[in-house]
Amino acid sequence: MRTIGFPGRYTQGPGALSALGSTLAELGARRAFVLVDGAVIDRVSAQVTRSIEDAHIVTFPGECTAAVIAKLSDDARELNADAVVAIGGGKTIDSAKGVARALNVPIVIAPSAASSDAPTSRLIILYDDAHRVAGIDMLPRNPDAVIVDTALIAAAPARLFAAGIGDALSKKYEAAQCQRADGLNSYGTPPLPGALLLTRATLAILLEDGARAYADIRRGELTDAVERVIEATVLLSGVGFESGGLSLAHALIRGLTAIPAMASMMHGELVAFGTLVQLFVEDTSPEEIEPLATLMTATGLPLTLAQLGQHAPLTSAQQTLIANATLATRYSRHMSPPLTAARLIEGIARADAYGRARSPS
Repeated sequence: MRTIGFPGRYTQGPGALSALGSTLAELGARRAFVLVDGAVIDRVSAQVTRSIEDAHIVTFPGECTAAVIAKLSDDARELNADAVVAIGGGKTIDSAKGVARALNVPIVIAPSAASSDAPTSRLIILYDDAHRVAGIDMLPRNPDAVIVDTALIAAAPARLFAAGIGDALSKKYEAAQCQRADGLNSYGTPPLPGALLLTRATLAILLEDGARAYADIRRGELTDAVERVIEATVLLSGVGFESGGLSLAHALIRGLTAIPAMASMMHGELVAFGTLVQLFVEDTSPEEIEPLATLMTATGLPLTLAQLGQHAPLTSAQQTLIANATLATRYSRHMSPPLTAARLIEGIARADAYGRARSPS
């Protein structure tokens, strides 16, 4: 048996937030608890209140912890909310997922940036008060609707757009390794060929349009290339990773963020460097790595440890810490041949040397 999962509905385009009200009505919702990222609340509040007749808008407090989710869930219960809406980035989205799970009500997600593929997935990444990953929870089903207002996303900082590219470019390689290692996707089954097809399509779109779309975003332009890349980074990558499986590029996040100098980097930036490491661990040919590295350079994604904030060479103790934290993750077992600490440390060194040779400054 094999499973692939999708959000109940996906809507994309400039002005798509205007569909919030009709989408909630079709879900049978009458009173929505709307969690909004503080960075965009002034921009979207009027549009939300026009679209949703009975909306209670709450500013996201800033971190997705179990305590924050519990407090927000209590607030939503007091309002008798029968739906949850998230408008914001990954932590806002994951907190709203936690509230929807606690109340067992529908959730509609409207990302304010295309910085990751969190909007379409069931995953909830929990943090502690020190901003470290504390665990993973999960919705019982994929989000009921995802509304991607590309005008809102195009107004976000270009670094967020690049981070979404960094998160998405790994998926072809991770899903392939998951399949090769007889690993399971997030539904607990082997991946269907359709999921792997989505990961390949994701990378193809990024290599074709990623650099152009990033340049367009920096100029404040919403173009066809930007629309295609948003679809790839939010929808295709999201369905692809959840149904295709993850591997080393995501496992390495736990290792890299165990080093304080790298702990504050964006998810997609860490994944981008992790993808390089995975490719070197796999002994991928330079001809295959080169287009990926060119895209990363064009979009400002990190190719070296220094670009992640680790300017001094890693000590032996730091290498061991990274390896142990990485190998403790489930995704690290989705490698064939099996990943070892020695191969991982060598892969990090090779990726870093490759990046430094490309950008010696």
